Amino acid sequence: MGMAEELVYIGSREIAQLLQYWELLPVLERALANFSSAGGGGVQQPLRSTVPVAKHNGFLGVMPAYSAEDDALTTKIVRFYQRSSSTTSSHHATVLLFEPSNGILKAVMDGAVITDMRTAAVSAIATKYLKRKNLDVLCILGAGPVAVSHYEIFTQMFPFKQVRVWSRTRERVERFAETVKGPVQICASAKEAVLDADVVITVTMAMEPILFGEWVKPGAHVNAVGACRPDWRELDDGLMKNSVLYVDSRVGAMNESGDVILSKAEIFAELGEVVKGTKPALCEKTTVFKSLGMAIEDTVTAKLVYDRWEVKNKQKS
Repeated sequence: MGMAEELVYIGSREIAQLLQYWELLPVLERALANFSSAGGGGVQQPLRSTVPVAKHNGFLGVMPAYSAEDDALTTKIVRFYQRSSSTTSSHHATVLLFEPSNGILKAVMDGAVITDMRTAAVSAIATKYLKRKNLDVLCILGAGPVAVSHYEIFTQMFPFKQVRVWSRTRERVERFAETVKGPVQICASAKEAVLDADVVITVTMAMEPILFGEWVKPGAHVNAVGACRPDWRELDDGLMKNSVLYVDSRVGAMNESGDVILSKAEIFAELGEVVKGTKPALCEKTTVFKSLGMAIEDTVTAKLVYDRWEVKNKQKS
């Protein structure tokens, strides 16, 4: 890319049209496997940097990564706030895509759809490997945009007969039910939603546990997506210590996940190790996948979006 070329902006509406789960899933599986390979598999990804915005109870995070296999270089800038209005997402992000050969910025992308879809897709990958054979009930704790993306891909990929959802905010859970394309059962309590569920997804901004091991069906699989700070929790000690724990990144989980740090739970494997086949998927046991989200996931997703954008614009010309 030369200096005279125009910087591209790709907004959320266009990204939603360009990005398809069936293309995204294999790209993310490969990135996870590369990340968990000896020597990093050509992935360069430092630990996420965060700047506290204490006055407003928020954080600004910076997430750079490079994939040698994809020759893709990005930085995601993300904000996450504990308190937000019912009409404002707690998270929002912008992804910067650079030309790796010279470091010049070539695209700025709204990060909302990228984050929501790649997060849900990684949870779906974890569930594909760690679930038991029979899946009847899906439980989602939380009702924001990431909960919606999880509903979309999980109901596409797996044959659930019932989907239960709970949120502390009635307005938000009713909006969730109106947004998703399919039936949901709105539950009055987290416990009601969780009992007998085969797969549980937690996508909340909780700072104290909202999911307790005594509620979880033996052999169920849990995707724990919220609680992205060292002092925030979604899962109690009973669940963390009595389940087989998988993470996206050991280093990330040991530095950023309150669920892991405060429970002192032992990490069994990274998800990428399961994808590669170097660590087993212990599907007969109760499993937890602690997802913090990794910059390399944003990198390969943004590269896929940009590639599809280029194809679309070449067809126009």
